Amino acid sequence: MLASVRRPDVRPRLLAAAMAAVAVATLSLTACGSNGKGEGVRQEGAASPQSPSAAPQPSGPARAADRGASAAKPAAPAASTSHHARGTAGTAGTGAGTDGKGSASRDPYAPENRVDCSAADVEITATPVSRPLNHMLLTLTNKGSKMCDLNGYPIVKFEGSQSVPPVIEGSKPQAVTSLKPGGKGYAGVILSSGEGSGGEGYTAQRLEVGFEGSDRMAEAALQAKGVHIDNALRVTYWVTSPGDALS
Repeated sequence: MLASVRRPDVRPRLLAAAMAAVAVATLSLTACGSNGKGEGVRQEGAASPQSPSAAPQPSGPARAADRGASAAKPAAPAASTSHHARGTAGTAGTGAGTDGKGSASRDPYAPENRVDCSAADVEITATPVSRPLNHMLLTLTNKGSKMCDLNGYPIVKFEGSQSVPPVIEGSKPQAVTSLKPGGKGYAGVILSSGEGSGGEGYTAQRLEVGFEGSDRMAEAALQAKGVHIDNALRVTYWVTSPGDALS
């Protein structure tokens, strides 16, 4: 009779394998987790996706450089400030000639600053000359601080004379004689005819000289013995040189 062969019992091994499979499944479920709403719960330590609307922020040296660039950028000036600056420049440009005459208005020799020569600011000398005969030279010096114009001819009044001598028209200059401070102007005086055609005449010891447009006279000292005058008395216009006055 053949001996019966005993087969090994495999059930314990099958049970152990089943229990291991159950354990693995349990661990997987725990790892995934659930919040009860069908949404996965992020486990601690798991990486979370970044929101698409949040831009990455620089850090370290790059962020510091951005801050420095922002600080160095100048702020744009306000429109009112720029307008004020332009207005100020325009005002300064206008103020350069507030009198409307430019730099010439500050020039004491400019035409607009001239005045008429008057007895108040001149000095006059009367000097008889040897040539031409019977002539005398009037020399006027401007003692004022401004340029003055010698208009026309001298109003000559000798002591004892009943009238003002007329002017020699041929002596009229092309322009008015103007004198800077300290400048000199001249006029000639024909005292007498020399051959008796001017009448008997007389010797005058005193002379005054006036100016066109003014009633004030300036005294001109004569030589001690005086000068002889008669009805031939004449004067020239005011001119700029002694030669023109005596020609």
